Amino acid sequence: MQILRYVLMAIFVLLCIVATVLVLMQEGKSDGLGALAGAAETYWGKNKARSMEGAIAKWTKILLVLFFVLAIILNLSVF
Repeated sequence: MQILRYVLMAIFVLLCIVATVLVLMQEGKSDGLGALAGAAETYWGKNKARSMEGAIAKWTKILLVLFFVLAIILNLSVF
């Protein structure tokens, strides 16, 4: 059982590093004064889910859910 705990801890550390990098790669949510003039409604604003930024946001959510699940599993006293 101790080997399984070490493997899960290694996966947990890798997940932490990848999640941190993905969070840092995301752009800020503030549009500044461009939102007042309607600049937020561009092609990339409408199709954000299909862009690289949308993919990064999706993978960040998935990795953070895995992070919390793995954190709960590692804190159980079963191992």
